[in-house]
Amino acid sequence: MFNSKALKIAYIGGGSTGWARMFMTDLALEPELRGEVRLYDIDIEAAKRNEAIGNRITADKMSAGKWNYATVTTLQEALTDADFVIASILPGTFEHMRTDVHLPERHGIYQPVGDTAGPGGIIRSLRTIPLYVLFAQAVREFAPEAWVINYTNPMSICMRTLYNAFPQIKALGCCHEVFGTQELLASMLRDETGIRPGREDIRVNVLGINHFTWFDSAEYDGKNLLPMFANYAERNYEKGYPGENYNKTVECFRSTNRIKFDLYRKYGQIAAAGDRHLVEFMPGDIYLRDCETIKSWGFSLTSVDWRIKDRAERVERAKRLADGREEIALSTSGEEGITIIKALCGLTSIVTNVNLPNTALQIKNLPKETVVETNAVFSKDSVIPVSSGQLTGDIRNLCFPHIENQTLILEAALSHDRYAVYAAFERDPLVNGRCTQAEIRTLADEMIERTVEEKWL
Repeated sequence: MFNSKALKIAYIGGGSTGWARMFMTDLALEPELRGEVRLYDIDIEAAKRNEAIGNRITADKMSAGKWNYATVTTLQEALTDADFVIASILPGTFEHMRTDVHLPERHGIYQPVGDTAGPGGIIRSLRTIPLYVLFAQAVREFAPEAWVINYTNPMSICMRTLYNAFPQIKALGCCHEVFGTQELLASMLRDETGIRPGREDIRVNVLGINHFTWFDSAEYDGKNLLPMFANYAERNYEKGYPGENYNKTVECFRSTNRIKFDLYRKYGQIAAAGDRHLVEFMPGDIYLRDCETIKSWGFSLTSVDWRIKDRAERVERAKRLADGREEIALSTSGEEGITIIKALCGLTSIVTNVNLPNTALQIKNLPKETVVETNAVFSKDSVIPVSSGQLTGDIRNLCFPHIENQTLILEAALSHDRYAVYAAFERDPLVNGRCTQAEIRTLADEMIERTVEEKWL
């Protein structure tokens, strides 16, 4: 369908200083794709910088894929006749995020990330849902046959909103957290056997919800890795193991995989997201009780002050890249977005993890409307979810408050129901038991007033 012509890609959030840059370099290194990328962002200057960077990349003699980058100012311009739509935005501002992450700390509620679960994830969802209703309506009007690839968090809520607003949308949610756990298993094999596989050589069955995914099987070259991981987890339990995804230079992203090891000891399956995400889905009195507890488990909280500083540095670098003061190094990001696009164009096929509604009952013991993360087969104009079995009773029980909140938060945003927000707070495991009902209402009210436009709630 697509491989006989140049592709048209709409990038919503085209001023991104992170995902967009990786996307552009990955496109440049792919010789089988070409076309145009329309960059849409409310920050037009940021989009124009990426336009300049993208066109510098495509002009590089090492660039195999030839693309024209252009900034557009409306969703209609971006989406009309698009073959693919990439959505990668920050819902709100870093000051909004400061409220999401840090205001609940008054009540002893700590959130290492604050973008999916917990009170931060709930309030971020309320900002995101109206935007994603708008995006879905625009796709329905201007590009109803386009494939929509979402990277924005909260992933489950974004996907739930897209399908609620436009049930026929061809949307899928991509997340790289699973890749880090595959890399940990590859590191384990290197340490235990001397074998040095790539993470893509580790075959896993993925099931769960975004940022709280699990492997109930993992294999390399036909060998079951779970017994080896059981021993590995026991041996590294006390001190943790950095693995390939440990960033030694950024302390606020520190993770030693002790949470993964502890969850394996408790539930017999591998929790397949980073520790900083996993702890936000668990009861708050286990891993996030207080700062000393957090330190003892070998992971860090990421402050919004650090994110603001990092963003400023990335913007300055983008300016240097855009005007030629800094050379652009072409290297692959390790993400799979371009491979997914190739598969949907019929140029290859791939099996990888993806977030989709559970309509095919890819996880048998979860409701159909739940957005779940499992493997799927990607081929020409086709995404077929893999039947991943079912969650164990204990893991399903851990997931269920968050699954119920998918529905509750969407209804709260669409119906402007503040009492549904209170109910979502009460149901969330980080909040439940840490605040009285009166404290929950006061916290929710203040977070809403600080971060959500009044017309939304």
